[in-house]
Amino acid sequence: MKLKLLLGALMFTALTANAQVSNINENFNNFTAGNTTFPQFGWSAIVAPITGEFPPVPPRMIVAGDSNRFVQSYAGNNATGSSYLITPQIETPTGNKTLTFDTTLVSPSPGPGSIQIGVASNPADMSTFVPVGSPINVSVIGTVQNISVNIPASTGSYIVFKFTPTATHVAIQVDNVVYNTTASLGVSDHIKSTENFRFALNSDQSALEFIVKKDPKNIQIYSAAGQKAAEGKLNGQRFDISALQSGVYFMNIETAEGKTIQSKFIKK
Repeated sequence: MKLKLLLGALMFTALTANAQVSNINENFNNFTAGNTTFPQFGWSAIVAPITGEFPPVPPRMIVAGDSNRFVQSYAGNNATGSSYLITPQIETPTGNKTLTFDTTLVSPSPGPGSIQIGVASNPADMSTFVPVGSPINVSVIGTVQNISVNIPASTGSYIVFKFTPTATHVAIQVDNVVYNTTASLGVSDHIKSTENFRFALNSDQSALEFIVKKDPKNIQIYSAAGQKAAEGKLNGQRFDISALQSGVYFMNIETAEGKTIQSKFIKK
């Protein structure tokens, strides 16, 4: 009887360990803060190697903050090495979900860094890392960027944040990570609203029509593959997309106040 109970417990443990999640909604507030706090709640980390500089300051993946916590990738003395934050195992991506998160450069970082989103098949082996889209530049201390990345169909079952600094002691923060079903956009969509602007595709799909209090400084549009497809400013509250092919596009909007806002649209 004891043997049967033991085998049952082992089988339950194995099933629990291999459980895959369909969605992620993580603000890290329940994580334990400190310098060596991974793995936690299915999240894990791989940090860049320590260098030979003296005094030795190792790179770290840190849970920081008090009641409002976040994850911070700190470069230590390694000015170029990449560190990785890995989500719990997800159901095999089919291309219908989007990853969103907030990021900013942490004071007193001496230089910028970048985040590259990707998927991996092994959370302990980053040679299985496959990038998704282009690296995201994180360069302004205290300015929160709201990032949205479509996760394509893939055999990788872990989403990975790859942090790469440009100098020693660079620290990049991420928070409010959500992985969920992609909203469907089209001609009959409701106008999308965020911050102090709204936009929608016009009826013939030739332009994005904006309602803004102040014109954005710049607009960049990227294809689903991460290639820049258009860049410029508004012309009479409109942004011309007549040259774009049908497909899913992601948009970086630099507001008049200098904040970067991420959004997306589908041109049919």
